[in-house]
Amino acid sequence: MSAIIKSETISRRKALSLMGLAAAFGLAAAPTVLTVSDAEAQTAAAPTAGMERRQERRTARTERRQERRTARTERRQERRMARTERRQERRMARTERRQERRTGTGTTTTTTTGAARTTSTGTGEKK
Repeated sequence: MSAIIKSETISRRKALSLMGLAAAFGLAAAPTVLTVSDAEAQTAAAPTAGMERRQERRTARTERRQERRTARTERRQERRMARTERRQERRMARTERRQERRTGTGTTTTTTTGAARTTSTGTGEKK
C-alpha cells in the first residue's frame, strides 16, 4: 500500500458542471420515485357534510341564476308587448286623423293655392 494520495484542487468550472449533473439526475429521478409510490387513488366514498353543503350551494346558485333569467325574459316580453300596444294606438289615432281630414267631419279650413281658393275637402270648388 505504497500508493501516494494526491489531492487535486477542483476548478470552479468542474464544480459547476458536477452540480449541474447532480441537479439533472435529481430531476430525472424524482418523477420515477413518485410514480412508484404505493398510494392508491381515492374511491368515491359517501359524500361528506362539506361536499353536501357545496352541492347545496351549487344547486341554489343555479336556481337563482335560472330565476333571474326567467324574470329578465318576462320583463323583456312585457316591454315588447307595451311597445306594440303603443305603436298600435299611434297607428289608430293617425288613421282616425287621416279619415277626418278626408271625409271632412272635423272643422273645415280653407287654403289658398295660387288664384283659386279651395276648401279642405279637396273637391276643387271655388268660393
